[in-house]
Parts: sequence; structure tokens; C-alpha cells
Amino acid sequence: MIAVVDGKGGGLGARIVEELKKAYGDEIQILALGTNSAATISMNKAGADLAATGENPVVVNAKKATLILGPIAIIIPDGLMGEITPRMAEAISLSDAKKILLPSDRCNIDIVSTPKSLNMSDMIQELVERVKEELS
Repeated sequence: MIAVVDGKGGGLGARIVEELKKAYGDEIQILALGTNSAATISMNKAGADLAATGENPVVVNAKKATLILGPIAIIIPDGLMGEITPRMAEAISLSDAKKILLPSDRCNIDIVSTPKSLNMSDMIQELVERVKEELS
């Protein structure tokens, strides 16, 4: 199972879900894990197969996922403007799942190996390619 974690309005998570569904259709199962209902609804509308909202679903399903996708802020306590609780960040970080995370300057972390010229759409395409590698 692939878990996509997002907060706020879920726009980034929805874009990830949408691109993965374009690439894989029903070959993969995507679980949308929103920190709030708006994020969950957005990812669900984008095509997620399952969806849940809040801290406990993130903690429980981080253990079950084979891949966890989202912005890098999901592994930072109080990330996403405080929406990621320390318990969520710990569960995601300690999960045995492979994490494929998108850099974001919104969490005050600058990943040096990430070219500044890449926009979010390009990075989402790279994320889809890395998911392909993991699934093959």
C-alpha cells in the first residue's frame, strides 16, 4: 500500500495521487492520510482508493505502508504549519516503509542536492519515477 500524507488543503497530496493514478491506474492502492479533513477530501477526490484523517490514522498506517509519499515536512515535528504532530513525525520516520519526500522551502529546510530550477510539477514527475523504481 502506498500512503500519501498531506495537510492544509491537500493540494500537493492531490497532485501526487493524480499523477500516480495516471501512471498506474488500479494497479496500485493509494491511501490518502490527511492531517485535516480538507486535505483528505482533496486527495480522495484526486483518486485515492482509501482515505483517513488525523493523527491516529497516520500513526497506525505508517506501520502498514510499503511507500510513504509527501512533502519533507511530514517527518518534522510541528511541520506543515504545526499540523504534523511529534507522534506523526516519529511514526512516519520510524516506519519500515520507503519514504519518497518532496523538498519544500516552506519548512525552512533547503536540500542542497535539489536543483533550484525544478518546480513542483517536475519534482512530482521525479517522485512518480522513483515509485516506478520501487515497484519494479
